[in-house]
Amino acid sequence: MSEFSVIGRRLPKVNSWAHLTGEARYADDLFLPRMLYGRVLRSTRPHARIRRVDTSRALAHPGVVAVVTGADMPEKMGIMPSTQDETALAVDRVRYVGEPVAAVAALDEDTAFDALSLIQVDYEDLEPIFTIEEALERADVKIHDEAKRANVFKEVHLSFGDLETGFATADHVRDDWFFFEGNTHAPIESHSAVAAYGPDDKLTLWTATQVPHYLHRELEKVLGLPRSRIRVIATPNGGAFGGKSDPFGHEFAAALLSIRTRRPVKITLDREEVFYAHRGRHPVKMRIRTGVKKDGEITAVHYQSWLDGGAYASYGIATTYYTGALLTVTYRIPAYKFDGVRVYTNKPPCGPKRGHGTTQPRYGFECQIDKIAEDLDLDPLEYRKKILQPANSRTVNDLRITSMGLGECLDALQRSTRYSERRGQLGRGKGIGLAGSAYISGAGLPIYWNEMPHSGAEIRIDRGGGVTVMCGTSEIGQGSDNMLASVAAEALGVMPSDVHVVSGDTSLAPVDLGSYSSRVTFMAGNAVRDAAMKLRALLVAAAAEKLELPADRLLSAYGRIYDRDDPSKFIAFADAAVLAESKHGTLVATSRPRASAVPSRAPAWGRRRRTRTRPRSPR
Repeated sequence: MSEFSVIGRRLPKVNSWAHLTGEARYADDLFLPRMLYGRVLRSTRPHARIRRVDTSRALAHPGVVAVVTGADMPEKMGIMPSTQDETALAVDRVRYVGEPVAAVAALDEDTAFDALSLIQVDYEDLEPIFTIEEALERADVKIHDEAKRANVFKEVHLSFGDLETGFATADHVRDDWFFFEGNTHAPIESHSAVAAYGPDDKLTLWTATQVPHYLHRELEKVLGLPRSRIRVIATPNGGAFGGKSDPFGHEFAAALLSIRTRRPVKITLDREEVFYAHRGRHPVKMRIRTGVKKDGEITAVHYQSWLDGGAYASYGIATTYYTGALLTVTYRIPAYKFDGVRVYTNKPPCGPKRGHGTTQPRYGFECQIDKIAEDLDLDPLEYRKKILQPANSRTVNDLRITSMGLGECLDALQRSTRYSERRGQLGRGKGIGLAGSAYISGAGLPIYWNEMPHSGAEIRIDRGGGVTVMCGTSEIGQGSDNMLASVAAEALGVMPSDVHVVSGDTSLAPVDLGSYSSRVTFMAGNAVRDAAMKLRALLVAAAAEKLELPADRLLSAYGRIYDRDDPSKFIAFADAAVLAESKHGTLVATSRPRASAVPSRAPAWGRRRRTRTRPRSPR
């Protein structure tokens, strides 16, 4: 029998009814009084200087209320403070087809769309860069003048363990090249934002975002408006997967158009625009050299990668590191070297598509593991089990492994598919394959480094026994609102249906850094549990006094606080709340500040020896 009354039970999601009945209000479902509709003019050139943008004809078009251009928002912005290289709308140069150049607000969307064709942009075409090889070699064509070498955005060279000895002692070495084509997000809900600048000179932005806190910061910087006068509300999100975790041009454009007109402005991207804005998975060219013993035990791995980052940085600095740093976490690797290069090209920017940076090398390395198994006449499934990184260990680059369930997963796969018996027995043109992978749960550092909490929570209990949980998380369909309600309910002894969750609102909820890197359950879940346990202590103390029982004999579940030894002795949760409030005042608790739920050291790439060699250009 489970020790939990909520966790692990099949209960309805707390926000399921609104979605099932169609009552959930996504950003594009919002309609405000006097609302204007915006559209974004996008570049038709992959690489060009902007000589002039003439908006006079568009402004004169009947129904058009306002037009903004890059000159109105020249401040550099981006998700990573150290690599901010784009503007909300292009200012002096466009770097990919589809880059936002100007935005129009009109009385209806058709009028706004028609007005786009009236904006005249005078371009001076520049030679574009479209491939990784060109980006590495064409120093005469600079996509960003700040690039130190040709069109290289980031270059990383890290070495761990004795690589030379590892390869020297290997009985067999494979040296393979792989290419991952890259792919795009395609969420059911396209990106959308509604901005309203009120008579109190305060801005509210409802938007389909994964990172309301970081967007909040960038709005202050770009618009020059104090953050105390900006409110970001992350609306229910119809799919994100990383593609809505950057600050986007349409969000800033809607905000500035609303400020200019003092009317609400909505901008919703169409499907074509999503493909320009989405920040999809990087195309990556890879070379992997792996040494093994006769029994398949790995002795050394040298991994080289070249990432096509598109026109701007996005999360690229993290993606570059992730591409190499996380390759070591699945199988035992005693010596490892990683050379990574991310380049600029004149294509839409790539960024944090689910598991960013780890999917591409995992594809290549798993293919190579299969090749090694074939070379050594080993069963690929049993071979993987043999070389798994053990639980509660550290990798060669000092990453901490806690749980490791891949062995159990492989056993379950064998039982359900009979992989080992069927492999190679399915006839010509048919096959069966497998691959293993791992990813981080939680993120060890905030995007801008600080010692503040990664996630905070505030919980309030009212006199009727209602529980309100406030946290800055973004509900993107992954169930974070339900998770917060379930954790609070379990800790307090109520049901999730008794818990109201306020999330993704920068004016109401404590900061959470965003829905990415599988971090929300770990970070926000611990914050909610911490706050809930503080309130539970007050409720149990009040119940213990009323029942004349020691507090350590009381348990809470199903809306009651009851005697562990005699459950017939109990007090209703709501009654305990009244008693506790009578004694302590309003029942509110917050999570205690801490940088992360589990203490962590600096990332491995900041502490180990760095080599100075450069990888060769990919062939």
